[in-house]
Amino acid sequence: MSRLVLASQSPRRQQLLRAAGIEFRVVIPGVEEPRLVGRRYADHARALALAKAVAVSQKAEGLILAADTIVVCAGRVLGKPSSADEARRALRSLSGRWHSVYTGLALVEKERRLVDYERTEVAFRSLSNEEIGRYLAAGEPMDKAGSYAIQGEGAALIRAIRGCYTNVIGLPLPKLLAMLVGFQRRGGPPRRPRTSGGR
Repeated sequence: MSRLVLASQSPRRQQLLRAAGIEFRVVIPGVEEPRLVGRRYADHARALALAKAVAVSQKAEGLILAADTIVVCAGRVLGKPSSADEARRALRSLSGRWHSVYTGLALVEKERRLVDYERTEVAFRSLSNEEIGRYLAAGEPMDKAGSYAIQGEGAALIRAIRGCYTNVIGLPLPKLLAMLVGFQRRGGPPRRPRTSGGR
Protein backbone atom coordinates (compact mmCIF):
# COMPACT_ATOMS: atom_id res chain seq x y z
CA MET A 1 0.00 0.00 0.00
CA SER A 2 1.18 3.53 -0.78
CA ARG A 3 2.27 5.60 2.16
CA LEU A 4 -0.74 7.31 3.71
CA VAL A 5 -1.28 11.04 3.27
CA LEU A 6 -3.53 12.55 5.94
CA ALA A 7 -5.61 15.45 4.63
CA SER A 8 -6.02 17.02 8.05
CA GLN A 9 -4.10 19.18 10.49
CA SER A 10 -6.06 17.77 13.45
CA PRO A 11 -3.59 16.73 16.18
CA ARG A 12 -6.17 14.25 17.50
CA ARG A 13 -6.41 12.39 14.19
CA GLN A 14 -2.64 12.34 13.93
CA GLN A 15 -2.33 10.92 17.45
CA LEU A 16 -4.84 8.18 16.68
CA LEU A 17 -3.01 7.12 13.51
CA ARG A 18 0.30 7.00 15.40
CA ALA A 19 -1.32 4.95 18.16
CA ALA A 20 -2.49 2.47 15.50
CA GLY A 21 1.06 2.20 14.14
CA ILE A 22 0.16 3.78 10.80
CA GLU A 23 2.85 5.83 9.06
CA PHE A 24 1.64 8.98 7.32
CA ARG A 25 2.47 12.50 6.29
CA VAL A 26 0.19 15.53 6.49
CA VAL A 27 -1.02 17.71 3.62
CA ILE A 28 -3.64 20.32 4.53
CA PRO A 29 -6.56 20.33 2.06
CA GLY A 30 -7.64 23.97 2.32
CA VAL A 31 -11.29 23.16 1.56
CA GLU A 32 -13.90 25.57 2.87
CA GLU A 33 -16.54 23.71 4.86
CA PRO A 34 -20.06 24.47 3.54
CA ARG A 35 -23.12 24.85 5.72
CA LEU A 36 -25.34 21.79 6.09
CA VAL A 37 -28.30 22.48 3.79
CA GLY A 38 -30.80 19.86 2.62
CA ARG A 39 -28.50 16.91 3.14
CA ARG A 40 -28.51 14.04 5.60
CA TYR A 41 -25.82 14.30 8.23
CA ALA A 42 -23.95 11.15 7.17
CA ASP A 43 -24.06 12.18 3.51
CA HIS A 44 -22.74 15.64 4.37
CA ALA A 45 -19.83 14.20 6.39
CA ARG A 46 -18.96 11.78 3.58
CA ALA A 47 -19.19 14.46 0.90
CA LEU A 48 -16.91 16.85 2.76
CA ALA A 49 -14.39 14.11 3.56
CA LEU A 50 -14.30 13.20 -0.14
CA ALA A 51 -13.87 16.85 -1.17
CA LYS A 52 -10.89 17.17 1.18
CA ALA A 53 -9.30 13.95 -0.12
CA VAL A 54 -9.77 14.94 -3.77
CA ALA A 55 -8.29 18.39 -3.11
CA VAL A 56 -5.15 16.87 -1.59
CA SER A 57 -4.88 14.21 -4.32
CA GLN A 58 -4.36 17.04 -6.82
CA LYS A 59 -1.18 18.17 -5.08
CA ALA A 60 0.21 15.05 -3.39
CA GLU A 61 0.86 11.46 -4.46
CA GLY A 62 -0.08 8.43 -2.39
CA LEU A 63 -3.15 7.11 -0.66
CA ILE A 64 -5.08 10.11 0.65
CA LEU A 65 -7.15 9.87 3.84
CA ALA A 66 -9.60 12.60 4.79
CA ALA A 67 -12.23 12.79 7.51
CA ASP A 68 -14.96 15.13 8.63
CA THR A 69 -16.80 14.99 11.97
CA ILE A 70 -20.25 16.41 12.71
CA VAL A 71 -21.94 16.62 16.12
CA VAL A 72 -25.75 16.70 16.03
CA CYS A 73 -28.08 17.31 18.97
CA ALA A 74 -31.87 17.58 18.61
CA GLY A 75 -31.58 18.29 14.89
CA ARG A 76 -28.96 21.00 15.31
CA VAL A 77 -25.37 20.74 14.08
CA LEU A 78 -22.88 21.88 16.73
CA GLY A 79 -19.66 22.94 15.03
CA LYS A 80 -16.47 24.36 16.50
CA PRO A 81 -17.44 27.33 18.66
CA SER A 82 -16.36 30.80 17.59
CA SER A 83 -16.59 32.17 21.14
CA ALA A 84 -16.90 31.11 24.77
CA ASP A 85 -20.58 32.11 24.71
CA GLU A 86 -21.23 29.83 21.74
CA ALA A 87 -19.44 26.97 23.50
CA ARG A 88 -21.51 27.61 26.62
CA ARG A 89 -24.75 27.41 24.61
CA ALA A 90 -23.61 24.17 22.96
CA LEU A 91 -22.76 22.56 26.30
CA ARG A 92 -26.10 23.61 27.77
CA SER A 93 -27.90 22.03 24.80
CA LEU A 94 -25.93 18.78 25.29
CA SER A 95 -26.51 18.66 29.05
CA GLY A 96 -28.61 15.66 30.09
CA ARG A 97 -29.22 14.54 26.51
CA TRP A 98 -28.11 12.06 23.89
CA HIS A 99 -26.49 13.33 20.70
CA SER A 100 -24.94 11.82 17.57
CA VAL A 101 -21.38 12.05 16.28
CA TYR A 102 -20.87 11.33 12.56
CA THR A 103 -17.47 11.01 10.91
CA GLY A 104 -17.18 10.72 7.15
CA LEU A 105 -14.08 8.91 5.84
CA ALA A 106 -12.64 9.05 2.32
CA LEU A 107 -9.72 7.17 0.76
CA VAL A 108 -8.52 8.39 -2.63
CA GLU A 109 -5.63 7.18 -4.77
CA LYS A 110 -5.58 8.43 -8.35
CA GLU A 111 -9.01 7.44 -9.74
CA ARG A 112 -9.86 4.99 -6.97
CA ARG A 113 -12.19 6.15 -4.20
CA LEU A 114 -13.73 4.57 -1.13
CA VAL A 115 -16.09 6.55 1.10
CA ASP A 116 -17.94 5.54 4.28
CA TYR A 117 -18.95 6.87 7.68
CA GLU A 118 -19.33 5.97 11.35
CA ARG A 119 -21.99 7.07 13.81
CA THR A 120 -21.72 7.06 17.61
CA GLU A 121 -24.33 8.04 20.19
CA VAL A 122 -23.15 9.95 23.27
CA ALA A 123 -25.08 10.95 26.41
CA PHE A 124 -24.06 13.87 28.63
CA ARG A 125 -24.69 14.07 32.34
CA SER A 126 -26.92 16.90 33.52
CA LEU A 127 -24.42 19.72 33.97
CA SER A 128 -24.66 22.63 36.36
CA ASN A 129 -23.74 26.14 35.28
CA GLU A 130 -20.70 25.87 37.54
CA GLU A 131 -19.50 22.70 35.82
CA ILE A 132 -19.91 24.30 32.41
CA GLY A 133 -18.04 27.37 33.60
CA ARG A 134 -15.13 25.31 34.91
CA TYR A 135 -14.91 23.38 31.65
CA LEU A 136 -14.91 26.58 29.62
CA ALA A 137 -12.20 28.02 31.86
CA ALA A 138 -10.01 25.01 31.03
CA GLY A 139 -10.04 26.17 27.40
CA GLU A 140 -10.68 22.71 25.99
CA PRO A 141 -13.95 23.38 24.08
CA MET A 142 -12.68 26.03 21.72
CA ASP A 143 -11.39 23.98 18.76
CA LYS A 144 -13.72 21.00 19.10
CA ALA A 145 -16.89 20.14 17.19
CA GLY A 146 -19.64 20.07 19.81
CA SER A 147 -17.43 22.10 22.20
CA TYR A 148 -16.02 19.10 24.09
CA ALA A 149 -13.25 16.51 23.93
CA ILE A 150 -14.16 13.03 25.15
CA GLN A 151 -10.46 12.12 25.42
CA GLY A 152 -9.70 15.10 27.65
CA GLU A 153 -11.36 16.76 30.60
CA GLY A 154 -14.61 16.41 28.68
CA ALA A 155 -14.64 12.72 29.65
CA ALA A 156 -16.11 13.81 32.99
CA LEU A 157 -19.14 15.24 31.17
CA ILE A 158 -20.11 11.91 29.60
CA ARG A 159 -22.72 9.56 31.08
CA ALA A 160 -22.82 6.85 28.40
CA ILE A 161 -21.67 6.00 24.87
CA ARG A 162 -23.05 3.66 22.21
CA GLY A 163 -20.64 2.79 19.45
CA CYS A 164 -17.07 3.62 18.49
CA TYR A 165 -15.12 5.68 21.04
CA THR A 166 -12.41 6.87 18.64
CA ASN A 167 -15.13 8.16 16.32
CA VAL A 168 -16.03 10.74 18.97
CA ILE A 169 -12.39 11.85 19.02
CA GLY A 170 -12.57 12.36 15.26
CA LEU A 171 -11.32 9.17 13.56
CA PRO A 172 -13.11 5.80 13.87
CA LEU A 173 -10.11 3.47 13.79
CA PRO A 174 -11.95 0.14 13.39
CA LYS A 175 -13.87 1.49 10.37
CA LEU A 176 -10.72 3.05 8.90
CA LEU A 177 -8.65 -0.13 9.27
CA ALA A 178 -11.39 -2.15 7.53
CA MET A 179 -11.48 0.41 4.72
CA LEU A 180 -7.70 0.28 4.29
CA VAL A 181 -7.81 -3.52 4.00
CA GLY A 182 -10.68 -3.27 1.51
CA PHE A 183 -8.85 -0.64 -0.52
CA GLN A 184 -5.77 -2.87 -0.75
CA ARG A 185 -7.75 -5.91 -1.85
CA ARG A 186 -9.93 -4.29 -4.44
CA GLY A 187 -7.57 -2.57 -6.84
CA GLY A 188 -9.06 -2.60 -10.32
CA PRO A 189 -11.74 -0.12 -11.31
CA PRO A 190 -12.54 2.91 -9.15
CA ARG A 191 -15.30 2.60 -6.60
CA ARG A 192 -18.13 5.12 -6.69
CA PRO A 193 -18.72 6.93 -3.38
CA ARG A 194 -21.70 5.77 -1.35
CA THR A 195 -24.44 8.37 -1.19
CA SER A 196 -27.06 6.74 1.01
CA GLY A 197 -26.96 6.87 4.77
CA GLY A 198 -28.81 7.42 8.01
CA ARG A 199 -29.56 10.75 9.58
